[in-house]
Amino acid sequence: MNPETLNLLLWLVPLLLVAGAFAGLLAGLLGVGGGIVVVPALYHIFSYLGVDPEVRMHLAVGTSLATIIPTSIRSVRAHHLRGSFDRHLFSRWAPAMIIGVLLGTWLANLSNFTTLTLVFATVALLVSLYMAFGDPDWRIGDQLPGRAWNQCIAITIGAISAMMGIGGGTMSVPVLNLFGTPIHRAVGTAAGFGTVIAIPGALGFIVGGWNTPGLPEFSLGYVNWLGFLLIVPATVALVPTGARLAHSLGQTGLRRAFALFLGLTSARMFIDIF
Repeated sequence: MNPETLNLLLWLVPLLLVAGAFAGLLAGLLGVGGGIVVVPALYHIFSYLGVDPEVRMHLAVGTSLATIIPTSIRSVRAHHLRGSFDRHLFSRWAPAMIIGVLLGTWLANLSNFTTLTLVFATVALLVSLYMAFGDPDWRIGDQLPGRAWNQCIAITIGAISAMMGIGGGTMSVPVLNLFGTPIHRAVGTAAGFGTVIAIPGALGFIVGGWNTPGLPEFSLGYVNWLGFLLIVPATVALVPTGARLAHSLGQTGLRRAFALFLGLTSARMFIDIF
């Protein structure tokens, strides 16, 4: 093993373990998908390690999508056993969401650092504002709109989620809740959307980043497999701890703390862009 690889491992391994643990803790605390935490964590780690800016965000997004696959499968099985997975809603949204994922992955591979980072920073800012000031009782309607609007919503969520490296829950849960879907059913069904988004999304980032110059060691296209192997076990291990803490801490304070984290991350990304 050459000195550069050894030095990379000495820094990358502990940083990735911490990122995975942090993602699992927040996922359990707030019920959000790990991707919304993993992407900014990987972005900061790759920045610190001096990874080429042109591939930094793509690598963070692609690796995040790969980590979502096993965690989403585990999550949807748990929700299905509790009866909170809506098979009918899933079957209505999944095909259109896959179309959105393919579109989003294609756009992401065509995008440069500025465009991809801008997408994440903008949506992260909107999510942080919703987490800080949104009212869980807000409603647009008592049921989802007609078929055409349903398809448009699913395609949009799939495309943006693929470009951001998230499992879809960050966007689909608030949208479903705004249209009167009970929160537990929205969260349980969104877990299934994570698999629909992550599998084609991760494969698209592997293909799109194949033989791209500037990638660090242990990368397969825009997916860093070392990051995948270290983040997934740490995330899964800490989710139950986060869930237990959620029952003993105030949700309002937790939501605002997470909003602050996302807001600061968004601000940092906007600074890097401009």
